[in-house]
Amino acid sequence: MDRSQEKTVTKSLAKGLLAGLIGGLVATAAKTLAEKIYPPRTHGEPEPFTVLAEKLVGHELIGTQRVIATETLHWGFGAAAGAAYGALAEYYPQATAKDGAGFGMALSSLTHGTTLPALGISPEPEEQTTRERTSELATHVVYGMVTETVRRAVRKMLG
Repeated sequence: MDRSQEKTVTKSLAKGLLAGLIGGLVATAAKTLAEKIYPPRTHGEPEPFTVLAEKLVGHELIGTQRVIATETLHWGFGAAAGAAYGALAEYYPQATAKDGAGFGMALSSLTHGTTLPALGISPEPEEQTTRERTSELATHVVYGMVTETVRRAVRKMLG
């Protein structure tokens, strides 16, 4: 294809954020499903978002409150991470390398490898079981790849 036939895509922060947000929501659903197939916690350990919700409110949550708080944080984080990725991809296309798998691995490292243990929300990586570490990495790769696939399709539709 010569230069005259190339299609120029104008960068748009708003379109990048929206495409990434939609991708992040779909990917959160995919990661949730992947965790049902290959769960990271098999001995009744609390979900990190549950621990975070209880730290934020300052007491134990039970029943519906616990479910709503945990799911709100889970889906909110998935949407926000996807939106940030969409914005980054808009201006730094190299971020989409490996069809989003690199994004998923980086997100796993930033959350379960460093931030969550530093906040006392999950154990340090050395204290996690091999299953927990591999499940979190694998399901974050699923998240990253689904985010990228959906982001790319939505961004194309947005023009």
